[in-house]
Amino acid sequence: MKAQPQFNMKKAAVYSVVINAFQILAMLALAIYVFTDEFNHVLQDSLGDILILMLTVVVIWGAVVDIREAVKTGRMHVQLHGLDETVTQMTDMNHALRAQRHDFLNHLQVVYSLMEMEEFSEAQQYISQVYGNIQDLSRQLKTACAPVNALLRAKTTEAEGKHIRLFVDVKAAWKDLPLPAWEMCRVLSNLIDNAMDALAGKKDAAITVTLKEDVRSFSFSVANNGPMIAAEAAEKIFEAGFSGKGEGRGMGLHICRKTLRQYEGDLSVSSTETETVFSGYVPKQNMINGGKPHDP
Repeated sequence: MKAQPQFNMKKAAVYSVVINAFQILAMLALAIYVFTDEFNHVLQDSLGDILILMLTVVVIWGAVVDIREAVKTGRMHVQLHGLDETVTQMTDMNHALRAQRHDFLNHLQVVYSLMEMEEFSEAQQYISQVYGNIQDLSRQLKTACAPVNALLRAKTTEAEGKHIRLFVDVKAAWKDLPLPAWEMCRVLSNLIDNAMDALAGKKDAAITVTLKEDVRSFSFSVANNGPMIAAEAAEKIFEAGFSGKGEGRGMGLHICRKTLRQYEGDLSVSSTETETVFSGYVPKQNMINGGKPHDP
């Protein structure tokens, strides 16, 4: 994957100071030219025109540079936010792994005690429960992408707290994704969050996250057994600002689709009375171009 150009905050600050200083000096010069009769007499009309032209060029140049640096700063802020979320998720996963390691000895002691007491059926039931919990975690650690693993673990824990069953079906390693891991995590996180919102208060609520891969692309789906999305809203939900949750919402799905399309992928939805599935993909051939995004 091609490395993204680094943003030099110090250089941007120097540019901003120098350019704005030029603007101030040029504006002062123009003020003197316009409002001082004596200065007007010294300068000829042609020289005054040149001064105005220089001022215009400086102001436009400064505005362009300021806008460019502002855009870079905005992109950097989004990236830092995504990286911060990834670090938090990986920290949560690390805590979960450490907790399981700490509990392992306790589990062995319980099983040993039950065996000593010849409570074999109880021991078998206890082992089955512990084994099931370990299998749930193992299914979330099958990808070669640590941030994705961390996200799935964090979302599983969050879903449990909301009494939602979250199943993870990993059918591929997801190695060498053509987009930064934090961007893929943002897509999956938004989709899982939306699914949990749709299932709020529902009995037997369940979400299934499936990760797949073939020779052409990396693909995924996030399915839930929540309410059906009406056919007329199926495309509108991807529009910026479209939401039934009130003002200030409705950007998540728009960002998900926009992110995937920047890497020549896409996101779609299918919904019935029993299941709603968001399906997305990113083509592998994009890696030939160094994983560089393009404007959709």
